[in-house]
Amino acid sequence: MPSGETSAATRTYHIEGGHPVVGEITSLGAKNFATKAMVAALLGDTPTILTNVPAIGDTQITRELLAAIGVSFKDLPDGLVIDPGRLVSFEVPLAHSGSNRVPILLLGALLHRGDRVSVPVLGGCAIGERRVDFHVEAIERFGGVVQTTELGFNAFRRGRLHGTQVRLPYPSVGATETCIYLGVLAEGETIISNAAAEPEILELVTMLRAMGAIIFTRSDRELHIEGVDRLRGTTMAILGDRIEAASWACLAAACGGEILVRGVRPDILGNFLSKFRSVGGGFDLVGPHDLRFYRDRPLTPTVIETDVYPGFSTDWQQPFAILLTQSQGVSVIHETVYENRFGYLEALAKLGAVTQVTGECLGGLPCRYKGRGHQHSAIIAGGTRLTAVDELRVPDLRAGLAYVIAAAVAAGRTRVTGVELIERGYGDIVPRLAAMGLNIEVEVEVEDGS
Repeated sequence: MPSGETSAATRTYHIEGGHPVVGEITSLGAKNFATKAMVAALLGDTPTILTNVPAIGDTQITRELLAAIGVSFKDLPDGLVIDPGRLVSFEVPLAHSGSNRVPILLLGALLHRGDRVSVPVLGGCAIGERRVDFHVEAIERFGGVVQTTELGFNAFRRGRLHGTQVRLPYPSVGATETCIYLGVLAEGETIISNAAAEPEILELVTMLRAMGAIIFTRSDRELHIEGVDRLRGTTMAILGDRIEAASWACLAAACGGEILVRGVRPDILGNFLSKFRSVGGGFDLVGPHDLRFYRDRPLTPTVIETDVYPGFSTDWQQPFAILLTQSQGVSVIHETVYENRFGYLEALAKLGAVTQVTGECLGGLPCRYKGRGHQHSAIIAGGTRLTAVDELRVPDLRAGLAYVIAAAVAAGRTRVTGVELIERGYGDIVPRLAAMGLNIEVEVEVEDGS
């Protein structure tokens, strides 16, 4: 290749659908915990070992972010060693601008290590506003100062951060994580009210306790943290991905197949299992971390309202929507977590799905989007036959996997493009699905440019 030219590879999935998918698949480590555990490792003054780290785009991006400021890594056969002892910079390079949403978490975590921290603007999926003001306000309550620029965020402190009381206006997972990172090494006591309670949050608490943090959880979404002077590294296994496991369950029931999902704890699937059972899905507990999913009876419609944990996860609704296209009757999904999560339904209409979105709150849960004009409720008329189309263009990570499931259900051959977004959160998806008998192939096209 001539000097000055670069190449970019685009990946496309070709899926021949319309047949039951039968087989076994192992859920990888949870994306929503793995990247946060990598950030938590920066708080220790000795190396941390993480096992079951998924080989996905987001963990690679996070690794590059940390390596750019001097964190060293060592790959093990079953894990990853993270050594933060040689940090050379507290400015995450702009080359990583927009890669994912980890930089805003680095802002608070690194502020314990340096008195000035800079991170680039955020990336991630375009599924709603996903404001960062919760993070900024939290840092300032702990005694830091945050400046927002066109390029990113700068945080400053004079002396040690101090414990404080924070009541989050919404139990945001990211904002809760920022408060935990800030509180464990701050001087004095921290109380976080209205905190998120997702399984990944509790895993983060367990990891930090193992590092030496003193954190007490309460049943009223409140965390009490007694700041300590230092944390040490630890060894932590990444729990299986509950979002991925639910996706494979929906695939099994939607196409009339049977999938044994290994590597995920049934307790963290919570309300998904009840909703899955209520619409006609079946599951068996095969082992402590193994579940077999299938269609137990003809699928029936339902009403789903997404909510913070222990409610129905917003990341479960996209694959469940594909399942509902195969039910007999009209279903409703009321999205209360993000205001812009139904863009994927328009593309599904090309396959034959019959859907409609509305700004009304079609449910009984309190909703912060009521009367604000956001198209955050969807009506799905089920019992439709899905037929392959020439192209489905992936808009975001979770919708992308829903497209894969839809293509597996649809009769004929569908091209799914923009799959790099899917691979941010799902590793080795083509060989893993092919091993279950799904006719899926990947096409890689390299484009040269200057």
